[in-house]
Amino acid sequence: MRASPMAAPVGARSRKKRLELDDDFEGACPVQKQARSEPPSRPPRCLPPLSRPPAPDHTSAVSATSRLGPYVLLEPEEGGRAYRALHCPTATEYTCKVYPAREALAVLEPYARLPPHEHVARPAEVLAHPGLLCAFFPRTRGDMHSLVRRRRRVPEPEAAVLFRQMAVAVAHCHQHGLVLRDLKLRRFVFTGCERTKLVLENLEDACVLTGPDDSLWDKHACPAYVGPEILSSRASYSGKAADVWSLGVALFTMLAGHYPFQDSEPALLFGKIRRGAYALPDSLSAPARCLVRCLLRREPAERLTAMGILLHPWLREDPIPSTLCRSHPWEADQVVPDGPGLEQTEDEEVEREVGLYS
Repeated sequence: MRASPMAAPVGARSRKKRLELDDDFEGACPVQKQARSEPPSRPPRCLPPLSRPPAPDHTSAVSATSRLGPYVLLEPEEGGRAYRALHCPTATEYTCKVYPAREALAVLEPYARLPPHEHVARPAEVLAHPGLLCAFFPRTRGDMHSLVRRRRRVPEPEAAVLFRQMAVAVAHCHQHGLVLRDLKLRRFVFTGCERTKLVLENLEDACVLTGPDDSLWDKHACPAYVGPEILSSRASYSGKAADVWSLGVALFTMLAGHYPFQDSEPALLFGKIRRGAYALPDSLSAPARCLVRCLLRREPAERLTAMGILLHPWLREDPIPSTLCRSHPWEADQVVPDGPGLEQTEDEEVEREVGLYS
């Protein structure tokens, strides 16, 4: 067993993934993804959620109770590509992510490019197994998608604290030439049971830029979070601006308890995204509404940059809600009763957008 170096030559071929749709917060069934800019004319029939698909073939060489260096792999986690792992010398638990050895360069290159940051998770160790690459990440304590799904919505002061950490992670990546792609709430995970600190779970699917131009050509995103420019007929699009749109969808979902654009049919969902029609909850403050509108702009050039997000008044106040300090662990998981309008169709009249803050 040998440790693989955390470095890779620039120019490694990036891995591509088909579009995916997460389970939404109103129980709508998932839809098969289409990795292309135009929605299918006849989308597949929507079926009730079933069990996850079987584990990919490349993990078959690794099984529970396998020994990899100082680690023992325990039961597989949801999806079959990751395992709970125990570091025997310290009795510390990790998450082991397994990749085909042929993807080693694409997996490791983003970490070689990006300086360490407190809000971006990095593998504690990377080991080579016959035909496989095994990366060991610190264990996490849930993700933002699960938190929002349980609580329906996050109060503004708490949402500002959490979203600022998400924006800081994205800004750090953009500053050092990484476009994250496929950004969504599920990728931001908590490091402790208090659920006050978030990190970007990993750099899977990140694209390493070779210069200042962030143009991308592959249609790569989760349908609920995909930007309208990716669904258009444009040959290329700004990867950084697409990340910012996804952050806007995440912020809206945190504050409203549902996606800004929803439909069980891909064609209808993509049509709503192209039109950019969404309705903000009346209960939101003016600064929160302003920030959402600054992110969910149809024209990529009109959106804030990731660094610009951190200068917005809603985040510059940096509030620290007392609930984060005084709440008990069980309070973060309690289910908030459904509120009015959670299952109603959103008004598709485009609201008048406010100008950027001064």
